[in-house]
Amino acid sequence: MPRPAVNDLVAFIAVARAQSFTKAAGKLGVSQSALSHTIRGLEERLGLRLLTRTTRSVSPTEAGERLLVSIGPRLDEIESELAALSAFREKPAGTIRINAGEHAADAVLWPALQKLLPDYPDINVEIIVDYGLADIVAERYDAGVRLGEQVAKDMIAVRIGPDMRMAVVGAPAYFDTRAKPLTPQDLTDHNCINLRLPTYGSVYAWEFEKDGRELRVRVEGQLVFNNIALRLNAVLAGLGLAYMPENLVETHLADGRLVRVLEDWCLPFSGYHLYYPSRRHMSPAFALVVDALRYRG
Repeated sequence: MPRPAVNDLVAFIAVARAQSFTKAAGKLGVSQSALSHTIRGLEERLGLRLLTRTTRSVSPTEAGERLLVSIGPRLDEIESELAALSAFREKPAGTIRINAGEHAADAVLWPALQKLLPDYPDINVEIIVDYGLADIVAERYDAGVRLGEQVAKDMIAVRIGPDMRMAVVGAPAYFDTRAKPLTPQDLTDHNCINLRLPTYGSVYAWEFEKDGRELRVRVEGQLVFNNIALRLNAVLAGLGLAYMPENLVETHLADGRLVRVLEDWCLPFSGYHLYYPSRRHMSPAFALVVDALRYRG
């Protein structure tokens, strides 16, 4: 049996992990037709069907799953070692892939990276905004960003931001016809602007704490979004109450465009941490990014 080329195996692993020829082709930088041809050639050389294809999905067969589990980690190790060779270059270089939520990317990652990158033109950073708490190892990210309480214990965690607080806010016009809520339970009588996260499947329950008592309130309203900008626009327009990171509404509170309620129920909590596998080789480029992001407050 002819030996498969390494590039053919790389192509198969990409399709099997993405379960999509379209996504895998984009990641590999090849056309979908070329990728499909490569996979067919690999299957023919092995004499085995590796992928089950339908009009809507792609999934590994039993043989494909075995190949994915056995070969995938080895190819990852090879790629990691090749990337580590950048240590022998005069300047740090390479691509760093980071998975983060929208707020963390905008409030923490971007301010630090815009200072770092001009001095290191050979370092490329790819930030994928994702609310789904991705498996960074399986999806081949170098690092992820989560709140401190969400980081798995087998990961190395580096604090990259201060403690955070949430704020329940509404426009003055909204309160012209409604009483301000005095307890979280009062929110059930209000038009609330909801956030839908893939992690939860349903809309996010607003979280509160006071005197050791923790509450999660499922609110209702006319609007549901999955990003920050639309929620902020909606609350500024007087369309309801919003539960937002405090730093995003401070300016609007100061100029009177928003009014805060339930402040005594919104206590500080552990802020953002960069996390990555403990076995990960730290290339010079990755070490620079980690150090640039490290919180020193």
